[in-house]
Amino acid sequence: MITVSDVSLQFPDRKLFDDVNIKFTPGNCYGLIGANGAGKSTFLKILSGEIQPSTGNVTLGPNERMAVLKQNHFDFEDYTVLQTVIMGHERLYQVMQEKDAIYMKEDFSDEDGIKAAELEGEFAELDGWEAEPEAAVLLQGLNIPEGLHQQKMSELTAGQKIKVLLAQSLFGKPDVLLLDEPTNGLDIQSINWLEEFLINFDNTVIVVSHDRHFLNKVCTHMADLDFGKIKLYVGNYDFWLESSQLAAKLQSQQNAKKEEQVKELQDFIARFSANASKSKQATSRKKMLEKITIDDIQPSSRRYPFVAFKPEREIGNDLLQVDDVSVTIDGKKILDNISFTLNKDDKVAFVAENDLVTTTLFKVIMGDLTPDRGTVRWGVTTSQAYLPKDPSKEFDTNLTILDWLRQYASKEEDDNTFLRSFLGRMLFSGDEVLKPVNVLSGGEKVRCMLSKLMLAKSNVLVLDDPTNHLDLESISALNDGLMAYKGSLLFASHDHQFIQTIANRIIAISDSGLVDRAETTYDEFLENPDVQQKMKHLFTGN
Repeated sequence: MITVSDVSLQFPDRKLFDDVNIKFTPGNCYGLIGANGAGKSTFLKILSGEIQPSTGNVTLGPNERMAVLKQNHFDFEDYTVLQTVIMGHERLYQVMQEKDAIYMKEDFSDEDGIKAAELEGEFAELDGWEAEPEAAVLLQGLNIPEGLHQQKMSELTAGQKIKVLLAQSLFGKPDVLLLDEPTNGLDIQSINWLEEFLINFDNTVIVVSHDRHFLNKVCTHMADLDFGKIKLYVGNYDFWLESSQLAAKLQSQQNAKKEEQVKELQDFIARFSANASKSKQATSRKKMLEKITIDDIQPSSRRYPFVAFKPEREIGNDLLQVDDVSVTIDGKKILDNISFTLNKDDKVAFVAENDLVTTTLFKVIMGDLTPDRGTVRWGVTTSQAYLPKDPSKEFDTNLTILDWLRQYASKEEDDNTFLRSFLGRMLFSGDEVLKPVNVLSGGEKVRCMLSKLMLAKSNVLVLDDPTNHLDLESISALNDGLMAYKGSLLFASHDHQFIQTIANRIIAISDSGLVDRAETTYDEFLENPDVQQKMKHLFTGN
């Protein structure tokens, strides 16, 4: 258990949060949510002791151990993979090193013998004999094969290092586990394995993630960082989102009868209680949900951008034909004889074991890269708008946000009142529209690009990892906007829920070839045995 008492964090220009009092208890997984800049990662650092709060304190239960997912992938370059994982339990690793150092002595004294016996006793109490087998199981669960366990970290790829550091944080059954974006860089199978691990984890987990599917799968509570406070809600992310929106709606309907509002809330809670997760916490969670009253749910202060794409014209019969496209970059073949035909109304998610594959394909499709071989032909009635994975070139200018967007406005839209109103709906209000675009954050740049795409009124959107850099509110707004979009869509994403709710066709590309499934959901695609066999590398990341 971890207890937060009267914690606040004050900066010279603002107070990040104030008077936080929370207990995080064993057997629960808490999803820490809040808008970008609200202080989620900072709060995790206060919990871990990396940052000292302005007031208050954080305490662990007696003799409890905390583990934190490390973010620097180069801190363990000289250690083997197995050593790095075991270092997640600092005291156990220290005992192992001291014990080995004593046994390596040539002049082994009686005092050394006594010290070695003490260390052996502590080693056994810390389950030291199970350390290497446990570390190996964690690594294999995350698709790090046994052949790499004795390799040095410096010999691993960036993706493999991410998995090893995740295994390090999970090692040794920590009493409190702090995870900041744990699914970043993981393949599909590793994410599924991590979900099951956390669902069955008996101790306390606090996690920050922009992956809504992951939060829904593993979380028993949401810790909402809002209004400078942190408030706990029973349930997963979807429950928090819908209940918060419902509370805002009820609050705004001042003239509605109180009894009707209460009835609506009760019906809502009953529906969610009936659909509780099948995890082992489901029964207790259902009981907690049933006890919620209207006073337990408050509207959020968060702002959601307005995202709506409206094509000017419909697409005819032909959308896109790609024939035998091949691309080699720096001597490595990225695309090899790729062929497919897309149809009107297709919303296609492209997935691959390497982001470079989908990014290269989109560059070829949009004419930004000439293939070594093959052709791309768009239908004559199509008009395309493109959000590249790295849009930084678009912002290499001193133009203000207002004047930057003006470049893409029609004559009718080239009006300060219209453009300011448009940008306001994308959360750029007041003097913010006069900020130079070359100093914007990643999330602000993506919101600018989405504004540009909305003004384009194209009937085909090509989006390369559009949720990258966005907060959960912007991801939800974009998700809703694309579900309602009447045109065709080609996109790549790591967001499971994003793909599941938008795509009606999945095209997967790997070294084994191309698998194309129309009229299917993402979950159905992933569960298909034939797909799993053909796309083995995609599912394992090996």
